[in-house]
Order: sequence, then C-alpha cells, then structure tokens
Amino acid sequence: MHSDSNDYAYLAANWAAVRARVDAACRAAGRDVAEVSILPVSKTFGPEVVRAAMALGLKRFGENKVQEIRSKAAALAGADIEWVVIGHLQTNKAKDVARLASEVQSLDRLELADALHRRLQLEGRVIDVLVEVKTSPEESKHGLPPAQLPAFLDALRGYDTLRVRGLMTLAVPSDDPEAVRACFRQLRRLRDASRTQGHDLPRLSMGMSGDFPLAIAEGATEIRIGTAIFGGRSGKPETYGTERNN
Repeated sequence: MHSDSNDYAYLAANWAAVRARVDAACRAAGRDVAEVSILPVSKTFGPEVVRAAMALGLKRFGENKVQEIRSKAAALAGADIEWVVIGHLQTNKAKDVARLASEVQSLDRLELADALHRRLQLEGRVIDVLVEVKTSPEESKHGLPPAQLPAFLDALRGYDTLRVRGLMTLAVPSDDPEAVRACFRQLRRLRDASRTQGHDLPRLSMGMSGDFPLAIAEGATEIRIGTAIFGGRSGKPETYGTERNN
C-alpha cells in the first residue's frame, strides 16, 4: 500500500499529457476543447490511486464492475466522488448501482431499465444513463443493435428515474483507422437521427486510450481513458500505453 504522495507523481504527468493530446485532437478536428470531457477509468486500481487522482481535481471515475465500485465507495466513504458504470451490467447488480452510481453508460436492454428503475424508486434517486449501442461486428461486444435504438429510446420515456443523456459505444479493436472511425461515425449518425425523432441526446461517449483522436474527429463529447492516465494494469505506473481497452 502506497502512503507517500510522491508515489503518484506519475498521475499528474500522465493527466497533463492526456489533456494536451486531447486538446491537440480537438484543434485538429476544428473543435472547441471545452466540448470534450475525459472520464478517468479507474478499474483494477485501488482506492489509494483514486484518492491520489482526486488530488488532481478529478471526481468522476469509470468502473467496469459494480463490486469494485462497492469496495472503493466503502474505502472512500465521505469523498465527493461520482461513480460511472461503463461495463456490461447484470440486472442483479441494480440494487448497488441505484445506491452508489451517479451514471450508467451501458444501458442496453429494457430488462435492465426495469431493474434500475425499480431500485432507483426505492432509493428516491434519479441518475443519468447513456444507451450502449453495438457498432462493432464482434460477437463478444455488448450493446443494443442499432436498428432497435428508436424503439428503445421511445420505451425509455416511461422511466422517470432514468435521464437519457446520450449514446455510448466501443469501436472494433482494429489497426485500420477507417474501421475504427466507422464505429464512431455510426454512433454520431444514430444520435443525429434520434434528434429528428424528438430525442435530445447531447452526449457521445466513445474513444479510449488507443483510439480517442479518431473519436474526437467523429464528434465524441466524452472519452474514457484508463491506461494513459493510470498506467498498465499490471499495477506498475507507466507513461502512455498501447492497451486499447479504456
């Protein structure tokens, strides 16, 4: 367990480097840097690392697993943190999500909306949600099939505990930038089409450590960055890595 704040000097350096690269990607795309936020993905890193990141002014953290949110929230009780669920979510985790999370970015089916809604009603809470859309052909990827998005958005109007704020996707893990861009472009087009059907979806969460400049070029409003901020998930700090996941 680390105790010296100097142990985390790499976090400040990595954060500054990521921020500079995001700003450069925005300029290259002709976009205002204020239009793109960064969601630090703290999955697999302990509460002491999150605490160190909070010292840099960060307060929203993305997590894949609800059990990780549960343990970190307990260790950091009283801290001003917003936990964001970005991983595939099982309905039996709805109770913890309703109690602890400020946002879910992986809403992809009505069964899950039902479970969250019931638990949020009991907690007396309302949370932001993004609909995860499957823009990649990979079998292993989760997400709503694009053709089902219009009907799904219409159905979500019936859940007053869920504020639908936008869409999320994971691009295909390809070395071909055009294949990656196509995933991001599809999400933006789906958002634009949804607007014509009366759904205001200002947010597009897309892009991770390995592909975020492409996502920014295609209209991302938020990118999910883990490796480039926190280092490799071996637990050893490192500068900007090559891992594609977050």
